[in-house]
Amino acid sequence: MSLLSKFEETMLCLKAGRVTLPYPAETTPAPEQFRGRPIFDTSKCIGCAGCANNCPAREILVFDVCQEIRILKYLGRRCTYCGRCAEVCPEKAITMSRDFESATNKIGDLGQRLELFMSTCQRCGRCFKAPSVLEELKMKGYRFDDLQNERWIFRAQARLEGDPVVDDVEIELD
Repeated sequence: MSLLSKFEETMLCLKAGRVTLPYPAETTPAPEQFRGRPIFDTSKCIGCAGCANNCPAREILVFDVCQEIRILKYLGRRCTYCGRCAEVCPEKAITMSRDFESATNKIGDLGQRLELFMSTCQRCGRCFKAPSVLEELKMKGYRFDDLQNERWIFRAQARLEGDPVVDDVEIELD
């Protein structure tokens, strides 16, 4: 190689200009379709374990501690952010964030842990999400426009919270 060819190569590279982004100094937002790490919403999760069954990296683990407690544990170590867990979730309890900076000194910072209270089927023994108090009352056939039922609900809730309830007081409506 001659000195002239080195000079031509240098000039060619200088004409191209800057091809890298000044990342640490200036951040640009991630694209709209970017898939970062998954975020789990405990209030929406029904504990079906569909995310764990479909995770190609096997980063979501499911443990049944006892008959009523199911633990979903997202490790986050080998996650490829494919988004398969969010696609198969029937309740949309998993969303993919737009976070791409996930460097950490502690591997435990990447993980998430969900503890779900479950009920079990009497026939097969499999877990299912327990109904809320309102759903239980609806299943029992309580009408919520009935004053007597409203008093019963108020008294039951007060007893659960430990408040003293006076049963003799009658509420009069205008």
